[in-house]
Amino acid sequence: MHMQGFVKEFIQKTLELKAEPGVEVPTVASYGHYSSNVAMQLAKERGVNPRDLAQDFIASLQVADKDGVFTNIELAGPGFINFWLSSDWLREQLVKKYGKKIDGVNVGKKEQVIVEYSSINIAKRMHVGHLRTTIIGDALANIHEYLGYKVTRWNYLGDWGTQFGKLIAAYKLWGDKEEVAQAPIESLLTLYVKFHDEAKQGPTLEDKGRAEFKKLEDGDSENRKLWQWFKEETLKEVSVIYRRLGVDFDVDIGEAFYEKALQSIIKDLKKKGIAQESEGAIIVPLEEFNLPPALIQKSDGATLYLTRDIANLEYRLKKYKPSKILIVVGNEQSLHFRQLGAISQLMGLNSSELRHVSYGLILGADGKKFSTREGGVVSIEELLDKAVEMAYGVVSQKNPDLPEEERRQVAEAVGVGALKYNDLRENRNSDIIFDWDQMLNLAGNTAPYLQYTVARLRSILRKSQIPSTKFQIKKANLKLLDQEIELALMKKMLDFDDSVIVSAQQYMTSHLATYLHELSQMANQYYEQVHVLADENEERKLARLAFVDRVAAVLTKGLELLGIDVPERI
Repeated sequence: MHMQGFVKEFIQKTLELKAEPGVEVPTVASYGHYSSNVAMQLAKERGVNPRDLAQDFIASLQVADKDGVFTNIELAGPGFINFWLSSDWLREQLVKKYGKKIDGVNVGKKEQVIVEYSSINIAKRMHVGHLRTTIIGDALANIHEYLGYKVTRWNYLGDWGTQFGKLIAAYKLWGDKEEVAQAPIESLLTLYVKFHDEAKQGPTLEDKGRAEFKKLEDGDSENRKLWQWFKEETLKEVSVIYRRLGVDFDVDIGEAFYEKALQSIIKDLKKKGIAQESEGAIIVPLEEFNLPPALIQKSDGATLYLTRDIANLEYRLKKYKPSKILIVVGNEQSLHFRQLGAISQLMGLNSSELRHVSYGLILGADGKKFSTREGGVVSIEELLDKAVEMAYGVVSQKNPDLPEEERRQVAEAVGVGALKYNDLRENRNSDIIFDWDQMLNLAGNTAPYLQYTVARLRSILRKSQIPSTKFQIKKANLKLLDQEIELALMKKMLDFDDSVIVSAQQYMTSHLATYLHELSQMANQYYEQVHVLADENEERKLARLAFVDRVAAVLTKGLELLGIDVPERI
């Protein structure tokens, strides 16, 4: 249930308001479960004292609460209205929401959303620069699916350009089929570097590269086959990394797909008076948007990334008819996407919300750009291996009795989870710091802490030696759960959907991450305060076990939306 939305709807309907009232979750418990400034919003307009108006509103709200949802609705401060939910209603909603599996919320009503992320380059390694786009994009896709949107996950490949002419030329001169098949990206990179080293000796090699790309553009069968093979081998290799990250895609159409459509798009833009010639090149003036002109074709006839993005946008709108297109790319491409958005408006393609979901840099613990000791780019594979290696040490220290195979599996989940959560908990527009020790801390705002919380809760269930089929919240006598921490946990669990909705509205996974951290803190508090297995009241013990099972389920679902696995034990 969307709890905040429920309270807003109750106020709006009862008070017959045209606009949606403001409702917040107070940070101080004594201010209630929810607080509204609706009286303060309307007092000036109605020419009355906000406290007097709030009192009138409270009287109407109390009369309208026929189902006993609230135990208290009271005035506070200059005109706030604070709401306390009744314990019985909390228990009832807990059963409704979490009685079986955790279902999503149909906010999206099956509307189509395209999420473009990762966007790797063919014949190049996935490096640290791909990490944020990949994990933020995947989490946002998961979140939108939970909210009832039909999501298309799109890996927009960098699979076109003059570099492929150079690569084909290098392969024909020095390539070895078996070497490429065994280590595709490393072999192709070596060939590409060799081409550039050799080209420094004279211009003939560059000419050969251009000639091979021209043949590729013209559809030469040999070059097409080589290009397709390079692409397939690259995708095969990176699929191993995607599997480790738990990331998948529905579409991997890249730049090459749009190449044949570019000239007709440029022609159409000129015909409509949107584009014009300038010193032999073709530009789109964007003064009305306070943006510099966008170059869509160079004076030598070459098209640009922006030209292909226009074709890409047109194709997506025609084929998928999405309500939103989210493009998860770094802050440095802000101008590019503002220009794309402006051109789409001029073309009449603004039937969909085009959103550049930007993010900052990854920095080392020293605050400098994250790199190898030699100053080189760190590959994602290196990052994953390092994270898992360090997690293995943490897991071995925490639980030395774990069998080796399980320990390795747990280390993979903890290490990869730590990498992801370190990013997803932050405001995406901020630069993030890579501090390995902090990232893998079992006691901080980290994935290992959240995973360990779930493992602790599940250990209670295991130690009870009661079959898991008995942990049914809908059959449990929840009236026996009356401790303050239990009621607070129930309320927090029911806030889950709100945190997911806000994350989607703001394209900011940090809201969900913060919620999960707060829920984990409360769950650990419960673990310390309430000794479930020592309870001599069997009916209450069974109710508490069912409750613990659901707390673990909510945490697991939230981590799942962030793309983080939860091991049974740590």
